[in-house]
Amino acid sequence: MPPRLLIGREDLQATVRRLGAELSADYPGGVLLVAVLKGSVFFLADLVRTMTVDVEVDFLGISPYAPGTGRVRIVKDLDGDLFGRDVVLVEDIVDTGLTVTYLLGELARRAPHSLEACTLLDKPQRRIVPTRMRYVGFEIGDEFALGYGMDFAERYRNLDHIVAGDVRALLGDPDAHVSDLFGR
Repeated sequence: MPPRLLIGREDLQATVRRLGAELSADYPGGVLLVAVLKGSVFFLADLVRTMTVDVEVDFLGISPYAPGTGRVRIVKDLDGDLFGRDVVLVEDIVDTGLTVTYLLGELARRAPHSLEACTLLDKPQRRIVPTRMRYVGFEIGDEFALGYGMDFAERYRNLDHIVAGDVRALLGDPDAHVSDLFGR
C-alpha cells in the first residue's frame, strides 16, 4: 500500500508558526528548547525561526528502546546547565508517553525554573503513561508517521510533509516507499 498524506507542508508551517507564537507569548524573557535527536531537528529548526524571543537550544540523544523493556537511556547529554532556566522539551512525536515521561523526570532533577513539553505529533490514544503535553501541534491516530524528521531506518526524514507509512512493507524493505515519495 502506498503512503498516505497525513499533514501537508502548508499545514505544518502554519502549525509551527502557531506553536512558535504560543511559546514566545509564554516566555517573553526567553527560553531554552531541549530537542531530542534526531527526529525533532527539522521541527526545532523551523520552530526557532518563528519565535520572537531569545531562544537557546540544546540537544539530548537517547538510545532506542531496550527490547521488551520500554526503557531508553541518554546517550548524548546536554551541553548546558538547566538550573533556574525556563525549559521546553521538544519532541517530534509522543505516543506511549514512556520516553517523554522519562526525559521530563531527568530534566526536572536538574532544577529548572519551569519545565514543559512540546510535540509536533501527539498520539494520546497510545498512552501507557499519562503525560500532559503543554504544546501540541497535531493529534493523530495510530498511523506510522514518516517525514519532517521522522524516519524508518534513517529514510524519509527529508520529506517536507508527513505521510502514513505501511509498516509491514517497510519491515520487508526499508526503501518500500522511496519510489512513491521521491520518484526513484
